[in-house]
Amino acid sequence: MPQYRMWWLLLLVLFTAACERQAVPATGDADTQAAAQAEPAPPPVVLEDVIERDPRYIVGISYSPIAKSYPGLAALLKAYADAARAELDAALQGLGDARPDGPYDLALAFSEVVATADIVAIAANGSSYTGGAHGNPLVARFVWLPARNERLAADALLADPQGWETVSAYVREQLYQRADRMGSTRTLIDQGTAPTASNFDQFEPVLDAEGRIVALRFVFPPYQVGPYSAGVQVVEVPSAILSPLVAGEYRDLFR
Repeated sequence: MPQYRMWWLLLLVLFTAACERQAVPATGDADTQAAAQAEPAPPPVVLEDVIERDPRYIVGISYSPIAKSYPGLAALLKAYADAARAELDAALQGLGDARPDGPYDLALAFSEVVATADIVAIAANGSSYTGGAHGNPLVARFVWLPARNERLAADALLADPQGWETVSAYVREQLYQRADRMGSTRTLIDQGTAPTASNFDQFEPVLDAEGRIVALRFVFPPYQVGPYSAGVQVVEVPSAILSPLVAGEYRDLFR
């Protein structure tokens, strides 16, 4: 693997970490804090940036400081990073005593997208290279609801799973308009946007000045709706379409 690629990946992770070095303290009312003190808390998840370099591999992982304020969110990010690291380690073990032509690598940055009292959103972006023409993209989004102490996930977002038909139709139309530019086909777009929650599980909120959701930006990694060369694709679905479909317990989050 070219030397410039390794250093670019390291610089990407280090730059993201440096831009977010100031942590935001957790907030909560007295009742919530009292309840937390009454029940034994699980061991805290420690989020530590990682920089490792070896003749056979290079690893760079950085975490957004805001995630450290929410143990449940921190656990999700750590699990994602650990899974990516496990795949790299498995590839290295598969080499035995051999040395790859170019070092394998893992570059992963967790960055803050949104941080309010009601919604915290973290973007995971990076890649893992274990041989071949290019690295494997790492793309994920985590939307955390501090007041509920839970992740806002696609499979619980809508009141009725059939609502994904409406979301899918809107997203497909937007992607059809870019198909030629992406080098994609309608067949690939249709497969990647079939109306199931699993195809729309990566999203981030777009907020207005008052902190209400005015759109959800759905994120599609390379290969889902287009070839690798098309990169990550995003489509914003406005709240005017989403609000009637959203489950009642989440509707107050939307404009």
